[in-house]
Amino acid sequence: MAERKHDAKTCASHLNIGIFAHVDAGKTTLSEQFLVRSGRVREMGSVDAGSAHTDLLPVERRRGISVKATCTSFTWKGTGVNLVDTPGHVDFSSEIERSLWAMDSAVLVLSGMEGVQPQTELLFQALCRQHLPVILFINKMDREGADAERTLSQVRRRLSQGAFFLQNTSGHPAPDDALLDALSQVDDEILEMYMEGEVPEGDFLRSRLRMHVAAGRLFPVLTGSALRGRGVEELLDAMVDLLPPPESLPDLSGIVFGSLQDRVLGRGVLVRLFGGMLTNRSAVTLPAPSQLPGETQVVDKKISQIRSLDGEDLGLMRAGEIAVVFGLPDARIGQVLGQAPEHRAVESGDLRQPIYTMQVVPDRAEDLNALRSACEKMTLEDPLLQARYLAQSGEMHLSMMGPIQGEIVLEDLRETYGIPATLRHPTVIYRETIARETAGFVAYTMPKPCWAVLKFILKPGARGSGITYRSLVPHRTIQERYQHQVQQALPTALRQGRLGWQVTDLDITLVDGSDHQFHTHPLDFIVATPMAIQDGLQRGGSVLLEPILLCRFFVPAESVGRIMSDISTMRGSVTDTETDDDRVILTALVPAATSMNYPNDLASITSGRGSMSIRLHGYEPCPAFPDGQLPTMPRMSVDPLDQAKYILAARSALASSIYDS
Repeated sequence: MAERKHDAKTCASHLNIGIFAHVDAGKTTLSEQFLVRSGRVREMGSVDAGSAHTDLLPVERRRGISVKATCTSFTWKGTGVNLVDTPGHVDFSSEIERSLWAMDSAVLVLSGMEGVQPQTELLFQALCRQHLPVILFINKMDREGADAERTLSQVRRRLSQGAFFLQNTSGHPAPDDALLDALSQVDDEILEMYMEGEVPEGDFLRSRLRMHVAAGRLFPVLTGSALRGRGVEELLDAMVDLLPPPESLPDLSGIVFGSLQDRVLGRGVLVRLFGGMLTNRSAVTLPAPSQLPGETQVVDKKISQIRSLDGEDLGLMRAGEIAVVFGLPDARIGQVLGQAPEHRAVESGDLRQPIYTMQVVPDRAEDLNALRSACEKMTLEDPLLQARYLAQSGEMHLSMMGPIQGEIVLEDLRETYGIPATLRHPTVIYRETIARETAGFVAYTMPKPCWAVLKFILKPGARGSGITYRSLVPHRTIQERYQHQVQQALPTALRQGRLGWQVTDLDITLVDGSDHQFHTHPLDFIVATPMAIQDGLQRGGSVLLEPILLCRFFVPAESVGRIMSDISTMRGSVTDTETDDDRVILTALVPAATSMNYPNDLASITSGRGSMSIRLHGYEPCPAFPDGQLPTMPRMSVDPLDQAKYILAARSALASSIYDS
């Protein structure tokens, strides 16, 4: 094969494409084929041998799984392609979600043997929510038992009726009448031409196909074998022919969606630019840490260098491009540069939210401070880890998606930071609310100088309503700036209730209070708010809320009875049952606390033929525990109801702070 020179600067256009799949569908092998076929690399790497070019971390090469989303680039027929290779395992769904922020279209890989799997559905739904055009590739067609027609039938039932074969099952382009049939389902103009006996030309059909693929109404399907290289070039042709180029916004707009480490320049961040331009020495405004809740501080950071995904010094990046930016070492994943892109949602946790928390314990006691620093750096890379240091007990806690992620975290601590550690006391992440309407009051008037009097009415909210707040107090009673401080302090006041869990489903109304012309200090209402809120939470009584999972079980028919029995044992309920070819799909609502280890049990029960998908459904009141004790989380800082100690901490008279997190 003649090697094609890769030079992004010579490309007339470029695409930003993500590649997604259920674990073991062959996604990384397909990415390797892209690099080889385009001439980007000479030899194809292997997942099993730990030599895949998109598996950069030692743990990825050793385990043969993708842990972080990886960006690479190549050129195909004059079009530059920035390719984001995403993890397939559900424990790393946060990585998948963040990669969605950067791309304009996607390739979704399915196995021709297993067909549509649980993660496939979740991925397709996430891509559709971001309005990303999708091409589907049915892989592993060289394996015995692979069936493209069966898989397409599943795709049409489970994903979209707009899926159709772009090529026939022999790998040759589908005839125009097949394309005409697909287009007539979504295009009234083509349907009218067809009904009147007019035959549209091939070029016209392709232009209409591009339009409907971009709009998410049609999803071309190709088949092949990544391992054997079959169908790969046809897929590349479809990608550059059918997927849309990036749009450009007029003003500076970008998102930080990943990071990497350079031995010389330090931490670099992966930036997708939607609008404007960045150059070396450009000043970028970023939020700076502040000890005060709700307070926003900003600093200007200068970009030191902009590199392409190949490591080339670019000097600038334009709208629509992805590049590595150095000089922003404290930029968090998810950080917006300039204006937020209105057409792209960048909130975390939509695909999957962490539902477990674990204590991280260093093997050497003297490593505790280093462990805390390492966990904070890891949270910079993955905000959903939510590193929390509990100053009162000296414990470090991390939020996790599942056990595989926990193993990867321990390996990262050991190999990157030189800190051997273990995980202890895994528990689900509960929430809490109040049992009944009540009042919360504080008069923070001593020791002088201080004056902040507050009275709240707290009411239980509807499930899933979160926190609602309003004030009925006129500004002549409490000045506007002090009422603003109350709102600023609410997240701190509610981050732990009386059981230690985050408070939710609560309606808060400020009904009375006062400031003082001479005695009120600028921070008094920030200090007073948690004391008043916690007073109300104690009076209102605590209701423990447990996470409920929406589970879908894909199991052989002979296992259905056992699975349904297990769901009942786990305090779950089956909400839907359907038959799909030779398997049964059970949909159920199951508490996370009782199903933590069930994926392993399912594999054993079904001899590896069963699978399940898990998504957070919501939080519901937890039934009484046999011993009568409710699970609690230790406090991160001083308890606001211990008012004497709390006030000392607020005035920096203690080692711990009321703002510890």
